[in-house]
Amino acid sequence: MSTRSVGLDEAVASLSMGTRHWIARHAGYLDSPAGHAELPVTPRVKALLQLALLCRYWGASAPAEPALREASSIVERAWQRPDFPRLLTLDGRYARQFELMYAALAPAGTVTGAPRAVLARLEDDGYLAPRRKAPYLHLEARFYADLAGAEHAFATYDELYAASLPARAATLPVADLDACVVTHTVFYLSDFGLRDTGLSDEAREQALQVVERLTHHCLGLGEWDLVGKLVLAQYCLGADPLGTPSGAAGIRMLAEVQAPDGAIPGKSVVRRAPADATPVQYFRRSYQATLVTALTTLVVGSGRPDAPAARPLAGTAGAAATAGDTGATAVREATR
Repeated sequence: MSTRSVGLDEAVASLSMGTRHWIARHAGYLDSPAGHAELPVTPRVKALLQLALLCRYWGASAPAEPALREASSIVERAWQRPDFPRLLTLDGRYARQFELMYAALAPAGTVTGAPRAVLARLEDDGYLAPRRKAPYLHLEARFYADLAGAEHAFATYDELYAASLPARAATLPVADLDACVVTHTVFYLSDFGLRDTGLSDEAREQALQVVERLTHHCLGLGEWDLVGKLVLAQYCLGADPLGTPSGAAGIRMLAEVQAPDGAIPGKSVVRRAPADATPVQYFRRSYQATLVTALTTLVVGSGRPDAPAARPLAGTAGAAATAGDTGATAVREATR
């Protein structure tokens, strides 16, 4: 039974406006002299990659919004920095993942050849082949390789999903599930809601049940960041998260904790920014959950397009030309 009420649409709109404007106002700190001095390099680089990802879907939902231009300009400046590719590799645990994201999310009109050079090096190193990647990393690599338009030897999306955590999670205790792996698997299958997952009705329903169980679990723990991801995952699986009990509760919780400045002030109730937090502490506690909520509410609030696979995307190299984008999507769909 649907739990949707009129107030939920307004809550999504308010959450979306507040979070994305907070991001536009504050994300410039990531690539400022102060940010370079005060933030650890690897989290700062990851945050810029996340900002580029947000801008991709922001461009699909609200391409003319001035705040998007502010956020996109931060990404563009970072990608133009000659030292940025080197910063991606400073932590070996994430280097190749970061490099592939960097190439895939390069802003349209990037004038340096660095993203293509990074792709060529990843191909030469064998990273664009399955090798011994875990199923989740295999799926993630395929998604970003497809966005970058790179040649690769990865398995089909159907095969990758069959080996994924959501596909075998129905009988697992909810406390044993990694919510990030579950949600990002769904995001990569659906291009964050812009295309159908390609799952059978039975597999989709099973995955949705897993996601809804996880949403209830994370609601009980006050995990704001994870709840935001899980609400988006419900949408990506074809549900209306404003009409499911857990999705509606998730939106209400995020609306209740949103600060007057628009931020979600921490990843969870136990990791909330304290009242006496410095501006740097407040930014570091708030950035991730605020960005996730902005992405979720942009996608959910924009509604489900009639033909998500062909919808043009603004703000990234992979979406610089709509004709090329449509062709790349057709290739991805044909090779599922």
